[in-house]
Amino acid sequence: MEAFDSTRLTHIYRQRFGVDERASRNAVWRVLCRHFFQRFVPPEATVLDLAAGNCEFINNIQAAEKIAVDLNEDTRHFAAPEVRVVIAYSHDMAEVASESVDVVFVSNFFEHLPDKNALLATLSEIRRVLRHGGKLLILQPNIRLLKGAYWDFIDHLLPLTHHTLAEALELAEMPIEYMRVRFLPYTTRSRLPRAPWLVWLYLHLRPAQWLLGKQTFIIARKP
Repeated sequence: MEAFDSTRLTHIYRQRFGVDERASRNAVWRVLCRHFFQRFVPPEATVLDLAAGNCEFINNIQAAEKIAVDLNEDTRHFAAPEVRVVIAYSHDMAEVASESVDVVFVSNFFEHLPDKNALLATLSEIRRVLRHGGKLLILQPNIRLLKGAYWDFIDHLLPLTHHTLAEALELAEMPIEYMRVRFLPYTTRSRLPRAPWLVWLYLHLRPAQWLLGKQTFIIARKP
């Protein structure tokens, strides 16, 4: 149900993220995981990174079992040895057992889906793989904050605000527990500081997030 097939995705992301760009992004994600996202992931958890891409999140988060799901075959090359890679569509993760995952993480992915039916189908599949009480962590560009810049990437198709996501999660029967409307800047190419100590400082300065934050962070839970 994703708009681009695996071959096209591979071409887009190889062109977009060079070796230097991947190294810089990984350094940012190492700090983000250690100093923010890790608090939501217990060490004994099974974690699934949906649309894992270059695996910056799943490689840097600490968990007992780690799963990376993506349609792009290149994900196999980026995943750390302890990460299980599943090549699958977001709405059909048949290789992942029902109620087997404690935390699903989704970053900068829903905007790539072709329409809102695809979003609802993906949320339904996420709900299937989550255990009861399991958490869905979403980091999502917010078109309400970005306006035209939302369309700067050719694979951005679905416009979403925090209100859209809230309604979609309600329909998926995964109520929101926490929402930070302004969190991270739009991309790692934006004004987010990239030196590790500056990223750490940004995470501790809420006024900076109000000024620069264009992505929304949401925690939803499967009852």
